[in-house]
Amino acid sequence: QVQLVESGGGLVQAGDSLRLSCAASGRPFSNYPMGWFRQAPDKEREFVAAVNWSGSSTNYADSVKGRFTTSKSNAKNTLYLQMNSLKPEDTATYYCAMRRLPGGSTYSNPRSYDYWGQGTQVTVSS
Repeated sequence: QVQLVESGGGLVQAGDSLRLSCAASGRPFSNYPMGWFRQAPDKEREFVAAVNWSGSSTNYADSVKGRFTTSKSNAKNTLYLQMNSLKPEDTATYYCAMRRLPGGSTYSNPRSYDYWGQGTQVTVSS
């Protein structure tokens, strides 16, 4: 059974940094594309960042490009999201996700993912 567990969220001030982690278990981590999404209250879940199965290719939402970086550590079975220059509009619950199918590229549509973590809250105060 695939399990994804996010951690690293918290309350920070505008301009601060946070690093989110997503620990995966239940299947060979290195074979599968993964992504980060976020959802603010009363809003739909939106794409943040994605990485391909090998970690060699990434994709970002325009709203976070240049501020956020995602990476995979296949040795640690962990996905990371480094968030710099945080803004109040980044406040949301952040989720990591994994595709069921191996290989492929990066995916920004949440329907492309089959497994989801429980989420970690990020709150940025102004």
